[in-house]
Amino acid sequence: MSGGEVAGILVAVFWAILVSFLAVALARLAQTLRATTKLVADVTDQAVPLLADASSAVRSAQTQIDRVDAIASDVQEVTSNASALSTTVASTFGGPLVKVAAFGYGVRRAIGGRREDAPAKSERRTVIVGRTVSSARREKRNSRNNRGKKD
Repeated sequence: MSGGEVAGILVAVFWAILVSFLAVALARLAQTLRATTKLVADVTDQAVPLLADASSAVRSAQTQIDRVDAIASDVQEVTSNASALSTTVASTFGGPLVKVAAFGYGVRRAIGGRREDAPAKSERRTVIVGRTVSSARREKRNSRNNRGKKD
């Protein structure tokens, strides 16, 4: 065997080894692609129902938002109607009631000024937690409190 034949055999052996490694790599790549294809198919099978449920939930939420929007517009309309009613009642009854109250005050004052048997000065009262206390009683209480502080 000559040197050229030995070199040819060596190249052929290395070529066979290279092809064997490439065949093994391609076989593993094919196996990985099959597993990936199966995984994608499983994810698709599970994702489609989930997307359908999500779409249904979004539609339901949109329906509820539309209802709430309708309720909010109704509440706004009722509020504006109540405001208009309040303004109407205040303008209709407010002015005359103030005039009647002022007239009543004037009449009481006029009648009170003409009475001669009326006391000159009414006793001053102070309101304490929903009840009135006469000034004499208040002075008595204050003097009691002041004595306790001096001791």
